[in-house]
Amino acid sequence: MTYCVGLMLNRGLVFISDTRTNSGVDNISTFRKMFTWEVPGDRSITLMTAGNLATTQSVVSLLEERSKEPAARQPGILEAKSMFQVATFVGNTLKEVIATHAEAGQRADAAFNATIILGGQVAGGEPRLFLIYPEGNFIEASFDTPYFQIGETKYGRPILVRAYNPEMTFEEAIKLLLVSFDSTIKANLSVSLPLDVHVYERDSLRTGQLFRIQQNDPYFEEISNGWGIALRDAFGQLPDFSFPDDAE
Repeated sequence: MTYCVGLMLNRGLVFISDTRTNSGVDNISTFRKMFTWEVPGDRSITLMTAGNLATTQSVVSLLEERSKEPAARQPGILEAKSMFQVATFVGNTLKEVIATHAEAGQRADAAFNATIILGGQVAGGEPRLFLIYPEGNFIEASFDTPYFQIGETKYGRPILVRAYNPEMTFEEAIKLLLVSFDSTIKANLSVSLPLDVHVYERDSLRTGQLFRIQQNDPYFEEISNGWGIALRDAFGQLPDFSFPDDAE
C-alpha cells in the first residue's frame, strides 16, 4: 500500500509520499512514488502515485517519453498551457494504461487501478492541485478542500482536519504532515519511511526543496515520540467520565 498527501498553502504546495510497496509481509520493497518535472521560469509539476505498481510506472514512463516528443494531437505535460490541461493529459494517460493492462492481463476490476495526486503551476496561472481517478477524471482542490490523500488515508486524516491552516509556513506544514504520516505508519505496516518531500513555492516556477527523510531520521523520531507524549498528556487532562446517577 502507500500514503501520499498533497497540501495547498497560501505560500505554495507541499507534497510527501512514502516509498513502501508490498505484496505480502515477506515481499516488501522500496519504490519512489513522487516524480517532478520542471521548465524553469515556465512550470513546475509534481505527481504522486498509489495503486498497482506496474500501472503507475507505465504512466510515469509514458509521461516522460511523450514530454520528449514534439507537440502532437494533445500537448504533453511540458507543453500544456495550464495545469488543467496537464491534469487532463495525465488522466487520459492513466485511463489508457489501465485499459491496456486490463485487456492483456487478468480480469479483475481493481487489479490494475491507480490514483494520482498532481500539483504544480504553469506560468500565467495559479498553483493548482488535483486528484486523478483510475477512470481518468479528476477533481481539484480548493481552500474549502485544501489537501488530497491517496492510499492509506484514514489514519492520518484527523490531524489534518484539526490542525491545517492555509497561513502555515512550509516548516509548520511539514511538521503537520509528519505527524499524519507517523499516525499512519503506527497503524499500518504497509506504510513506512523513507519519505519523499517536495516543497513548491508559489510563482517560483521551478522545482523547490526536494529531499528524502530516511529511516531513523532524528527529527522524525522526535516528532513521533513527542506526539505520543503530547497525546497521553492531553488525554490525562480531559475530565474523567462519571456514570449517571440512575445507571443500573
